Amino acid sequence: MAGIAAIDGAKVARSLLWAVYPFVVFFSLDVIEPRILGLLLLLLLILRHHYRARLFLRGLGWLSYAVLAALVALSVGVMVTNSEPLLRLYPAAINLGMLLLFGLSLLRPPSMIEQFARLHKPQFSAADIGYTRRVTVVWCVFFVANGALAAYTALIGSRELWALYNGLIAYVLIGALMGGEWLYRRYVRGERA
Repeated sequence: MAGIAAIDGAKVARSLLWAVYPFVVFFSLDVIEPRILGLLLLLLLILRHHYRARLFLRGLGWLSYAVLAALVALSVGVMVTNSEPLLRLYPAAINLGMLLLFGLSLLRPPSMIEQFARLHKPQFSAADIGYTRRVTVVWCVFFVANGALAAYTALIGSRELWALYNGLIAYVLIGALMGGEWLYRRYVRGERA
């Protein structure tokens, strides 16, 4: 039981690190070079997946490998160029990666949301499949808009605007979309699971 708590605590800590990343960058750039923060990004990617690396890597498709490689390349690019704008583009790159993963799952079913839903409800009707496809489309639209705003704040916005949007507003929007979909599913579609 203590092992499970340690793993859950480590998972929470890694998730928290991703959530506070924009604030770490905002408060650190005056004293730490972007290349050091790029190295930290690379370490976070490794940390995020090292516990089950073999299982994780075995379960990835070619597109997931490509997205992971692009994020590693971006981190290395920041380390080599010492570029703050490149460092600030990381949230936009994450959104682009998510758009690719979700969008291509629409072309090669099952959709990403269907894959997640089947973890809790293995038996799916045609209506369930249609619904999860529509929710996947909604997430794709979200990733386009969120990624565009993240890129705008990285390239044109101030450091303060970038940190506010990517460190707070984007997470509020993600939570609102998830919560809104859950409420819709529960009260309009009548699902109780």
